[in-house]
Amino acid sequence: MTIREALAEGTASLTAAGVETPALDSSLLLAEVLNTSRSKLTAAAHDNISEALAATFRQLINRRQAGECIAYILGRKEFYGLEFLVNPSVLVPRPDTETLVDLVGSRELGVGSRAKNRVGGLGIGVWGLGSGVWDRPPRVLDLCTGSGAIAIALKHTMPELEVWATDISAEALETAQKNAARLLPPDSIRFFQGDLYNALPHRLLNPEPRTPNPSSLCYLLPATCYLIVSNPPYVPTTELPSLAPEVRMEPALALDGGEDGLDVIRKIISRAPEFLCPGGALLLEADPRQMPAIADMYKEAGFSDIQTHKDLSGRERVIGGNYVNK
Repeated sequence: MTIREALAEGTASLTAAGVETPALDSSLLLAEVLNTSRSKLTAAAHDNISEALAATFRQLINRRQAGECIAYILGRKEFYGLEFLVNPSVLVPRPDTETLVDLVGSRELGVGSRAKNRVGGLGIGVWGLGSGVWDRPPRVLDLCTGSGAIAIALKHTMPELEVWATDISAEALETAQKNAARLLPPDSIRFFQGDLYNALPHRLLNPEPRTPNPSSLCYLLPATCYLIVSNPPYVPTTELPSLAPEVRMEPALALDGGEDGLDVIRKIISRAPEFLCPGGALLLEADPRQMPAIADMYKEAGFSDIQTHKDLSGRERVIGGNYVNK
């Protein structure tokens, strides 16, 4: 069997199974089996492949036919220019979530060196690391970290941040830790396993008092954060069966947001004021249909400057606001 014949066979099988991108998926899987790139497959179209490799390729095609996504089959997925290990214990990172990472580093949000000595509209106050404004690196808390995609992308893009990440799933957190070890210097992120804020150790939430620094907005509690981010479960339970087959194979724990999809989001917003410094920001990914209800939750919790931000397809995907009632 030649490479061209293998690609044709794989594409036909995936087409029959109703896969949306049969040719692309077939080429990705064959390139994986042959340990080469998709671009090189075309140049070597007439080369023969062994029966053993052809059999391995068919096994991968069968997995894709059964609804398993390409990322799980390959064991990896690119996000924000980084290659993450993925498996059925974590959601597959999606390009739309990059919107959230972009916002953290944008002038609009007021985080990062580009926002030095600037008060942002949806920002977290004046920040200039090393300028004497803050008495420690700005801390970001990533809830429901999953594969660690958001936390690791933030730390990779802005090494000056102090990043904490939590997840209720021990298996997901293990994957996140592996990704951090691959993509960042040692001990770049502090990982905690547990349910949202309850994952944080008591000693971090109730540390020894220290001398206040009047120039810092966050001197009151060493465990306060300048920013909380999350891509939480937000799919209504009744909608789970209607998701695409490959999505249904992703962990329900990371998808199921309860009856209206907002159970976890309610918990995040209601307790966020306990962990944010004055002017600190909360950024959440959610379904565009949920944005009005979430905006109301923000208001009830004491947030201001509430804004939504569009994803790559132009849909409102991220919502954020500043907490000011401290």
